[in-house]
Amino acid sequence: MTGVRTLGEVLVRLTGQLRDAGIPSARLDARLLLAHGLSISTTAVFSHPERVLDDAELDRVTGLARRRAAREPVSHILGRREFWSLSFRVTADTLDPRPDTETLVEAVLDRIPDRDRPLRLLDLGTGTGCILLALLSELPRASGLGIDRSPAALEVAAGNADALGLAGRARFQTGDWGRGLEPDFDIIVSNPPYIPDGDIDGLEAEVARFEPRSALAGGTDGLDCYRALAPDLARLLVRGGTAALEVGAGQSRDVGEILSGAGLGIFAIRRDLAGVERCVVAVRL
Repeated sequence: MTGVRTLGEVLVRLTGQLRDAGIPSARLDARLLLAHGLSISTTAVFSHPERVLDDAELDRVTGLARRRAAREPVSHILGRREFWSLSFRVTADTLDPRPDTETLVEAVLDRIPDRDRPLRLLDLGTGTGCILLALLSELPRASGLGIDRSPAALEVAAGNADALGLAGRARFQTGDWGRGLEPDFDIIVSNPPYIPDGDIDGLEAEVARFEPRSALAGGTDGLDCYRALAPDLARLLVRGGTAALEVGAGQSRDVGEILSGAGLGIFAIRRDLAGVERCVVAVRL
């Protein structure tokens, strides 16, 4: 960046570099990376364009931009992602929390008219813990258990629970879906892998190259995990209990049939903000 020293100039230069790399959110990403690299607020990036960066600062923000130009997700570079207005630590071992998944949280909360009840929650494939912890933040007397096969992901989830002040009501342990667990849970949630194996390499680079394949791959048709989950849901839920599962586009009918075949009644299918059927809500009959 020869001759480029001020914050305003660096913002323009990084934005151009990211745009040339095919990043559609180039200006926003450049602002986030500058704020992170300089330990300032995103507002300060705009409000103090005259600030002169020293060599160490230039090297640092240039390195961050280089990582983003290589399509590493901004959340991985920053180490954080917002979900349900809460800040979650993310790593290469966890699936990034996505706005679409908030549809699942909303669907569960709509099933709970009395949020002061001492409910028992189970999150299968918890990852960062974002679904479970978002629900616990809204249910002051609830407690929850998060299950994941990845010890590294569980470490992230436990850290998020602690940072959000929810560690006293959330536990995390390794497991294979619901196998070996004892009933009775009032609510079970899951965002299982649902991308057909053959489609993964065609996803955007930020997903295909940087997110854990184990959190994406759902078998030949994308439905393997639902088939594995369904018997556990029926066994672990209390009678009248609710299961809410995220699904991929076009999968809601097939997932509903899998759950019905396991003895669950389909209560609702919820659409995300884009109008895609994103969540299947089922009830143990």
